[in-house]
Amino acid sequence: MADQTPILELEHVDKSFGPIDVLMDINLKVHAGEVLCLLGDNGAGKSTLIKTLCGVFKPTAGKILMDGKDVRFNRPRDAQEMGISTVHQFGGTFALMSIGRSFFVGVEPTRGWGPFKIFDRAKANEIAVRAVRDFGITRIEDGDRLVGGLSGGERQSLAIARAVHFGARVLILDEPTAALGVKQASHVLRIINEAKRRGLAVIFITHQVMHAMAVGDHFAVLIRGAIAADFRRGEKTREEITDLMAGGETMADLEASIESYEDTHEGRPPPPAP
Repeated sequence: MADQTPILELEHVDKSFGPIDVLMDINLKVHAGEVLCLLGDNGAGKSTLIKTLCGVFKPTAGKILMDGKDVRFNRPRDAQEMGISTVHQFGGTFALMSIGRSFFVGVEPTRGWGPFKIFDRAKANEIAVRAVRDFGITRIEDGDRLVGGLSGGERQSLAIARAVHFGARVLILDEPTAALGVKQASHVLRIINEAKRRGLAVIFITHQVMHAMAVGDHFAVLIRGAIAADFRRGEKTREEITDLMAGGETMADLEASIESYEDTHEGRPPPPAP
């Protein structure tokens, strides 16, 4: 895959807000049929990076390339038209809409002529149900069912199926498993693998190492706005990745620090952290 042109690439991307540097020298690549897991704790800069990729923010410095060509996004729609689709943590769906209407919100199919056009509910429902069932959500059979009646995993899957239906080439998933139970999270991970199998480039943003290791091919750890590590599947253990996300302090380092403190203070336990 190294000799293939990445679908999406960031070269030396910085993002600052006035004197505050939020992203610093970000270099990342994601290829077709690959899952890039972007790992980082709260405050690492993941949200700013997502917004830069999908056109909400412009990079202060550096370049974004698609298929090897420099691109500039002036607004989120520019990124969408280039095939970058973002699914946020709660799926971007509408609880009080039907599945069919939510699937086509903003691009509703119509029937009729001229000023007499109306929303084609039957067509929308048929397409939406088929799309989500193709991703393995076999429990959904009625497009008139309200989205609010779906589980969290099903709502995430509905949003992913919608993105794929409308031509996404790069799928950015923002903490899709964060608020889900074990069964629902497993279903979303299967959906991610299916998107990968269909040739999409997937950027999976998460702080849950086990979920990342279940689907990831390529991993990057973001700490305080910079890439602290960039590695392929199998090159690091779960413990090593967790240590990196914590800022590089390993458990061995922590235990050594505690032992040293106890030796110095005659076995007294260290005071609680502030």
